[in-house]
Amino acid sequence: MAKEPKVHENSKDEQLEQYRVDDSGKSLTTNQGLKMAEDEFSLKAGERGSTLLEDFHFREKMTHFDHERIPERVVHARGYAAHGVFEAYGSLEHLTKAKFLSGKSKKTPVFVRFSTVAGSKGSAETVRDARGFSTKFYTEEGNYDLVGNNMPVFFIQDAIKFPDFVHAVKPEPHNEMPQAASAHDTLWDFVINNQETAHMMMWLMSDRAIPRSFRMMDGFGVHAFRFVNAEGKSHFVKFNWKSTLGTHSLVWDEAQKIAGKDPDFNRRDLYDSIDQGNFPEWELGVQIIAEEDEHKFDFDLLDATKLWPQEEIPIQMVGKMTLNRNVDNVFAETEQVAFHPGHVVPGIDFSNDPLLQGRLFSYTDTQLLRLNGPNFHELPINRPVCPFHNNQRDGFGRQSINKGRVSYQKSSFTNSTPAPVSEAEGGYSHYQEKMEGRKVRARSESFKDHFSQATMFWNSMTEPERKHIIEAFSFELGKCQETWIREGAVEMFTNVNLEMAQAVAKNIGVIPPTSGGSDITKASPALSLDNTVKSPATRKVGVLVDKGFNDAEVLEILEGLEAKGVQYEVVSEMQGKLKGSRGKELEVDHTFTTTDPVLYDAIYAVGGPDVSKKFAKEAARYIGEAFDHYKPIGATHDGQQWIEAAGIESQPGVVAAGDASSFTSSFLEAITAHRHWDRQVE
Repeated sequence: MAKEPKVHENSKDEQLEQYRVDDSGKSLTTNQGLKMAEDEFSLKAGERGSTLLEDFHFREKMTHFDHERIPERVVHARGYAAHGVFEAYGSLEHLTKAKFLSGKSKKTPVFVRFSTVAGSKGSAETVRDARGFSTKFYTEEGNYDLVGNNMPVFFIQDAIKFPDFVHAVKPEPHNEMPQAASAHDTLWDFVINNQETAHMMMWLMSDRAIPRSFRMMDGFGVHAFRFVNAEGKSHFVKFNWKSTLGTHSLVWDEAQKIAGKDPDFNRRDLYDSIDQGNFPEWELGVQIIAEEDEHKFDFDLLDATKLWPQEEIPIQMVGKMTLNRNVDNVFAETEQVAFHPGHVVPGIDFSNDPLLQGRLFSYTDTQLLRLNGPNFHELPINRPVCPFHNNQRDGFGRQSINKGRVSYQKSSFTNSTPAPVSEAEGGYSHYQEKMEGRKVRARSESFKDHFSQATMFWNSMTEPERKHIIEAFSFELGKCQETWIREGAVEMFTNVNLEMAQAVAKNIGVIPPTSGGSDITKASPALSLDNTVKSPATRKVGVLVDKGFNDAEVLEILEGLEAKGVQYEVVSEMQGKLKGSRGKELEVDHTFTTTDPVLYDAIYAVGGPDVSKKFAKEAARYIGEAFDHYKPIGATHDGQQWIEAAGIESQPGVVAAGDASSFTSSFLEAITAHRHWDRQVE
């Protein structure tokens, strides 16, 4: 009789060993791995004062207890992410004791998620919207989350208005339309009744709201935070991410067409760039204001609808972030990552910005629903790289297998461990800001200036940018069905600039205002995209080629473009290989039916000696569309006929002459400019 195979008695036990945690004798930390200096008392406004909403340790501990039984799951919004590394340029120990900013070349792993704000998970990515730009630093002291946007300001000043704003911008509840769009009545009704939105609406109507790529947009922490050094000295700080490729945008007609041609345009761009080794980079910049200078400016530092002009508070670059690895599984990583502005490390603290204060509550509350309970910190993408120990137990999704009988503080069984550690030993201690005043529901008088920085933004724009803002207002308000909403918006934005409001009024059928306007002349040139970094690197060129092309010169040109980091795709009638005049071949990447001119940064027309009528028609369409979107256009050999037929050979950004070397140089210069706004487009 055959013996049954022997099963190792501890096989399951060994499988689970990696999740077993022994907390006895350890330092007390939060679930993010942050060591805590105190666990007996909640954070209060004075020893006998009210408990403060910003006490993230109390809220984490209490909400974990509140949600130790399984709630239902809620799906989050559309986004895409990647892994990378942050490298500090030097030490900021004079400003902050945050260790990831403590030394030159110090490296910290990061995970960054980009997202649209208004749309659902299945919506298009090139809609007019703010973009989320959130970074999780896996530091040795615990996770630090810098949770921001690609715009430095926000719509509202106080978090209590956030549900109202989101309800207004989302599809209208009576018909669930429109998807991922702000061009409808309820949003603009909210705007005209909450005029603190003025500055953010100027940004939303600008080119910043339709970025060319996640790789080509800046990021902002939005709020004023605090840096605190080892001596307890505090400075106000704002965080800025600056793309090394510059900040570039789509044009509105192009953005709408891309939404139909490739609704995954931005995520595909990020994925492909990393996959090809073209790792996107951002520099981290900080703006610093000494605590004693808090009230020296013509804006309130704590107002999230205000930015800190770079000309007054310069940006100091403190490190560089490189995204160098795509996710292995979008759901497990991108969808399950949990960001929270309250995930901080020693040396980073909060200001009294009322929008930030509310976010410190709402993000945890959101994750509890979205990720089924209080153990979202144990998901692999959210786990800190340092150990974490506390007496929180149970709840849906628990992965740690805690040994022992103790699940409370304090306990003689474990000698009251895990125990808090002192601030000197790395325990987190809140900055002891002096606070006085009555408990009120009110808004500071310093928050009631809604238009000065909106006007500054307008004053900072170039003429093409102003034209785009007027066109955006006209489109958005033109979609509103109620005439009184259009009239109210025109009246409101008269406070920003009279000429702008008049131009919009004419476009949307409203009587143009004859009075109003602003006498503010202040500008911030840094706000214009005309002043950004410009480079041909990673730009994508659509090359229109047919059989029999002049392979010697064309291949030389393509090699010259590649040498400067330009990418290209060969587009023709049929897939396969195209043989040139001397027998050299090019692989066709796309046919005219599988791609579109809006998916390229530039078009290079080559053609061939015997193209079909279909090829000629498509080539003319590609060139015409690129021309209307102010994109660079190059043409050599047989391709020059379409440039001449269109009568655009002398227009800016159109390159159609010279030998291979001079053409390549001129075309690269045109590509570097990105758009040619001085082109005559009908």
